Amino acid sequence: MSERTYWDVALNRPEEGDKIEYFNNIKRRMNGYILTAAQEDQPQASYAYEADITKLWDVYKELKNSCDYNISFNAVLMRMLVEGLKAAPRLNAHINFNHRASCGSLIIKKHIDIALPVLLDSGETFPVKICHAEEMSLRELEQEMETCVYKMKNTDIDSVLFDIAIQRTIGFFFNGKFLNGIAQSIAGVAGKHKIGTLAGFFKKNSKDEDGLKPHQLNEGTVCFSNWSSLYKGLHGIATTSPLLYPQVFMMGVGGFVEKNFPFKNEKGEVDIETRKMLPITLTFDHRIGAFADVMPFIKRLDEIFENPEEIKNW
Repeated sequence: MSERTYWDVALNRPEEGDKIEYFNNIKRRMNGYILTAAQEDQPQASYAYEADITKLWDVYKELKNSCDYNISFNAVLMRMLVEGLKAAPRLNAHINFNHRASCGSLIIKKHIDIALPVLLDSGETFPVKICHAEEMSLRELEQEMETCVYKMKNTDIDSVLFDIAIQRTIGFFFNGKFLNGIAQSIAGVAGKHKIGTLAGFFKKNSKDEDGLKPHQLNEGTVCFSNWSSLYKGLHGIATTSPLLYPQVFMMGVGGFVEKNFPFKNEKGEVDIETRKMLPITLTFDHRIGAFADVMPFIKRLDEIFENPEEIKNW
């Protein structure tokens, strides 16, 4: 193989034998835009901590064995997210901000719509939205999750995302971002980066009337991500992910681990106790305020960890 030229290196051209994957998959294009916008436009901050879920896990197992429906720990954590947002409503919001004018607005949402990443059969992950989660019981939340996951795996997602892409492109024009709108329109139908399902004058695949609709595949108001649900053998101390713009908050969890902690027993002797610890990372847009905006959320979760019997009434 010949030595790469100065211009090949400067332009980051591929070498012979390199494999090239173009972003001509609409799911990757949509995710790419949302996550890039979040990184470029949002000053994000994160707080990672380990929560002692020993008591919560015992009550959950008791509830799981006694209730007459299937309940996952994921549903309990999502309901905890809802409880935390009720205590800190400014986290359940969308942000509009003009960097040039240094002004903007925070739209505090009436409903809590949770974006939940789902692992597709293709190996890709894409968020599905659980709408009006604040109105759901634990049973209803579990059933809605199961329904949405089932529908997502039986939906022509590319076709639904096409409608969302058109909606966002129109939004570019109405917001004065004409170059963005024109560039995305051209890139979607022409050249090596064109999206396959949009080739041929915006040809769309047929829709499943019983599948998910566009409003169930947008960002929602907040994101909940459980990395351990994607890989059961996951062991980590923290997990984080970019915000889904224009959201201002997300909660990510990993797999719980058992740790030994020393303590003094009634005899004053040092003993060892095993506790279940859950890594949690809270990511937020720093423009909504300081860390004080997140504290009510954390305090509410701590209340539930310390007194988990309340989950039986959810």
